[in-house]
Amino acid sequence: MTDYPMTVDCDGTPIILTQFEAVHLGAVKAFAQSLPSHDLLFLARDIQHPKVISAWLDSIADGEISSLVALDGDKVVGATAIVRDPMGWSAHVSEIRILISEEMRGKGLGRILLQQSFATAVESGAEKLMARMTPDQRGAISLFEEMGFRGEAMLRDHVRDRDGNVHDLAILSLDVAHMEAQHSAFGLSDG
Repeated sequence: MTDYPMTVDCDGTPIILTQFEAVHLGAVKAFAQSLPSHDLLFLARDIQHPKVISAWLDSIADGEISSLVALDGDKVVGATAIVRDPMGWSAHVSEIRILISEEMRGKGLGRILLQQSFATAVESGAEKLMARMTPDQRGAISLFEEMGFRGEAMLRDHVRDRDGNVHDLAILSLDVAHMEAQHSAFGLSDG
C-alpha cells in the first residue's frame, strides 16, 4: 500500500498527492468550479454542487470511495475517486474517475493519478476496472488504453449538459486477472 502524502514531479512542478480529507473541502470546491462543465459529464453527479462534494467525503468515510487530491501548494490541481459498491452485484468492479485542471494537462499528472488509482483498486481486491468518459476526450481515452483498458460500450445520448445538449458516454474496462496472466506469460510480472 502506498504511503501518502507523496511528492511527484509533473514536468518540473512538484505536486503533492494525498488522501482527500475534510481539510481539502474548500480547495476541492474551488477546483471543481474551475473545471469546464463538459469535463464533468462522465460523472454520475455534478461535483460543482457543494452538497455533492460533501457526499463524496461521506462516501470516503463510509469506505465506498477511495480518493486522492493532487496539490500544487494549497491549490487542488487534480483529483481521483475509486468507486466500489461492496454490497452490490458488482462488488468485484471498481470505477476509476480522474479529473485534471486545465493548466496541468499534458504534464504527466493524469498518468500518475491513473497509476496510483490502478494500484489502489487492485490492492483493494478489484477484479475488474472501469472508466467512463465522453468520446471526444481523446487524451483520456488514449491514457486508459495505454494501461490496458479497452472500449466496452458506447451509450448514445446518455448525458445531458447544462445547455440541454446530449452526449455519448464511452465505457472502458480492464479485466485485472486477464492482464496479470498476460504479464506473467510475457515475463512482465513483478514476482
